[in-house]
Amino acid sequence: MRVIAGELGGQSLVAPRGWKVRPTSDRVREAIFSALGDRVAGARVLDLYSGTGALAIEALSRGAETAVLVDRDTRPALGNVERLGLAARAELVRADVGRWLEALVEEAKAPGFDLVFVDAPYRLADRVEHDLDTHLPQLLARDGRAIIESGAGKPLRISSLERLRQRRYGAADVSIYGSSGRSAA
Repeated sequence: MRVIAGELGGQSLVAPRGWKVRPTSDRVREAIFSALGDRVAGARVLDLYSGTGALAIEALSRGAETAVLVDRDTRPALGNVERLGLAARAELVRADVGRWLEALVEEAKAPGFDLVFVDAPYRLADRVEHDLDTHLPQLLARDGRAIIESGAGKPLRISSLERLRQRRYGAADVSIYGSSGRSAA
């Protein structure tokens, strides 16, 4: 697993052995960032269920301004963030994602993220769908995008946002949602 493009392109990302993380594959990350194109440069990024931090790190490598990585265990991401020298641009939050989202929205502190990546464990799809459907619209900046990776057998659906694009990559379903009426990713 590696950073695909940008200032850190080619750098390896580490997924600790024995840890329960399923990093987004290089192929899927490449497709996601190809679809996002110029939206990444200067973006404020939120990476929910960040695991190794591969999605946020890829965004930072491609010119995103800052990233917030949220997971119950941030140690897999912390090693990558520190090793790649991204600590000044990446904030790691060790928390239950659902509770963190609820607190953020209740406190009206949602900063308006340009890109929100969601890669929840596939087995949790039923449990996280409601929280995401409720809170994502309040977290996105105007014309922002939510990129949801889930199991192809039972993909997550966010009815509160417009699905702009959907692709299947083996066992993964990737959908890009937005609040604008435009059909471009």
